[in-house]
This record gives sequence, structure tokens and C-alpha cells, in this order.
Amino acid sequence: MAQNAETKDIAGSETTEPAAPITSRFLFVDVAAQRAKQLRRGALPRLERGGTIPHKLERIAMEEVRHGVIHYTLPTREETMRASRGTSE
Repeated sequence: MAQNAETKDIAGSETTEPAAPITSRFLFVDVAAQRAKQLRRGALPRLERGGTIPHKLERIAMEEVRHGVIHYTLPTREETMRASRGTSE
């Protein structure tokens, strides 16, 4: 399965190195779900379709996350606390 040399993360900024492997299955599901949402809205898959690439968008998203072509950022503690209080700045 080939990876694109240059990819964009979920926020849209360009990167060239693979993402760090996700060790938390909960984080994996969250990142893959966000990517599947992008694919449903018309984003192009970042892995070339081979014989083993599935057709369902959710499976494609999970394969992209597994191969490290999807980059993500986690909210900071401040952002999380601000969101829980309902205030935005």
C-alpha cells in the first residue's frame, strides 16, 4: 500500500513525515471517525486503492490512520477546561 509523500492533517496543514502510531484504541476510533466524515464529504483517499483496500469509507479511514497518513492534534488542557465551562475566547 503506497503512501503519498506529502499529506495534509485533519486541520489541513501539510506534512511530509508519518504520524506517530496511535496506542489508544479510543483515540484511534476518534481520529478514524473524523477522517471518515471527511471522506463522506468528498475528501479523496490518501492511500492508493490496491487489492486489499476496502470499499467502505470507515474502513478506508481506519487503514489511513493505521498507515500514519492522517495527522491529528489533541486539545490542550486549557482548551478542554474552557470547553467544559462553556466559555470561548
